[in-house]
Amino acid sequence: MIDHQVYLGLGSNLGDKAWNLSEAIRLIGERVGQVLRQSSFIETEPWGFQSDNSFLNAVILCETNKTPREVLLLTQQIERDMGRRQKSVSVGYADRIIDIDILLYDDLTIDEPDLKIPHPLMHQRDFVMRPLQEIY
Repeated sequence: MIDHQVYLGLGSNLGDKAWNLSEAIRLIGERVGQVLRQSSFIETEPWGFQSDNSFLNAVILCETNKTPREVLLLTQQIERDMGRRQKSVSVGYADRIIDIDILLYDDLTIDEPDLKIPHPLMHQRDFVMRPLQEIY
């Protein structure tokens, strides 16, 4: 199987945020593929909505033999397993235990209703670009 490189953005603003990110990274390593690089965790303000809870964000580079669609489904399952009930797309942005976004997958461009690679808003988000530049 051919291994692919996928960059994933992670964020948490509820509970033990550092533990939430670490647990998500562990589960990604188990289910998606080997984590090759991990940015530092950075604290950021909410983006796109009001909240009293700051975020902790990170970006990881993962090597996977999964397709982009499989990575999407696996990361969404990790979010559900960690207690996330709704994705922001359908309900607007809100506080969340964990959020995992596919930022880049090799050099692919995908534009489907529920899967867009590269992530269409990543260049507008300092909380994505700073940790991405750290490990890219």
